[in-house]
Amino acid sequence: MKGLADILLLGDERLYQNCTPLTPKDSTLITKMTRDLHNALVEFRGKYQTGRAIAAPQLGYMKRLVYMFADDRSTIFINPEIIERSDETMELWDDCMSLPNLLVKLQRHRQIRLRFYDESWQRQEWVLTDDLSELLQHEIDHLDGVLCTMRAIDARAFRWKPTPNLSLE
Repeated sequence: MKGLADILLLGDERLYQNCTPLTPKDSTLITKMTRDLHNALVEFRGKYQTGRAIAAPQLGYMKRLVYMFADDRSTIFINPEIIERSDETMELWDDCMSLPNLLVKLQRHRQIRLRFYDESWQRQEWVLTDDLSELLQHEIDHLDGVLCTMRAIDARAFRWKPTPNLSLE
């Protein structure tokens, strides 16, 4: 099973590649990817106290799948695509499991309309705003080989974020 140690880090060429779509015939692979993505996300949270979603290519699966685990509920986005973006944007400090100690200042659309398939291969269409809009834009960028560093607002839009002190006292 894959986990935290398998998350690809900044500089790995696979992070810059476009991912291929999944089909219903990929059900066994989807189950394996989902299990591995969940495990990596939980382990990442344990170390860094952050993380809500992870994209398949971050574990070397070059497939169009995003796994989100928030509020003790998992959501799988198969072949997600943004079909509409709001004109209104927001500026924020973005972080990423593939560059765990780096924050990048960038702009994202405040609202998106997302189309995807769920784990039952039912087509879904959601409108996401604010933090969920930002999150899914970030993860879909991964599926397209785009890292948040490539969206930095300028050359000074980077900040170091130390690993949390995990004292057991």
